[in-house]
Amino acid sequence: MIRLAALLVLLAGPAAAVTCNAVDWRNTRFTVCEVNPAEEPIRLFLDDENGRRFGSFRAIESELGELSFAMNAGMYHQDLSPVGLYVENGEEKMRVIPNAGPGNFGMLPNGVFCVRDGSAVVVETLRFEREGGDCTFATQSGPMLVIDGELHPRFLPNSNSRHIRNGVGTSADGQRVVFVISEEVVNFHDFATFFRDGLGVPNALYFDGKVSRLHAPEIGRSDAGFAMGPIVGVLDGAGSGG
Repeated sequence: MIRLAALLVLLAGPAAAVTCNAVDWRNTRFTVCEVNPAEEPIRLFLDDENGRRFGSFRAIESELGELSFAMNAGMYHQDLSPVGLYVENGEEKMRVIPNAGPGNFGMLPNGVFCVRDGSAVVVETLRFEREGGDCTFATQSGPMLVIDGELHPRFLPNSNSRHIRNGVGTSADGQRVVFVISEEVVNFHDFATFFRDGLGVPNALYFDGKVSRLHAPEIGRSDAGFAMGPIVGVLDGAGSGG
């Protein structure tokens, strides 16, 4: 049963700069955090001022101040370095990886989450390469969940590969950004369908599965666990209203 009131609010767009809500959709529970990029600067975090990996929400807050929202944001190697494209403050720290490969990252098409001034978009990787990114912040991950309104062609409705999953979806104009983490195990097909049909976004990107974590003080949540690589978030008070 859909928690209708929460879902209608999300479909209507964000009333505040950062909002997090629990949503029940087709008998699966999700937490959805919506960020208005015109009001709150979305950014990525990887290394602290000494060049060490942040690795956690707490480490970011210790150096940079409180986060109003944060989530793991893309796949990484054992040393926590990004697997694919990573851009921070306009500087490319890892190049784009366009070719197929092992694991979820290499399940093409994969994509890029690109943050620009006042907007953010999810773009399929080959299109990103053709058209150019010009991103202030960017992280590459995979697979794409939704590509121009279509589910990834390799997703199977009855797949038994079910995990806690998280990802991001955006509107075509980049003015609506929704971050989602499942509260129950879910397969790729159902997770992608929630972005497209439940939230109404035409493009969405998978971030990760077993390591999925969320920091959302608005709802009293800050997940702990093993160290993470790239993290996406919003610093409290960083926006136009802060």
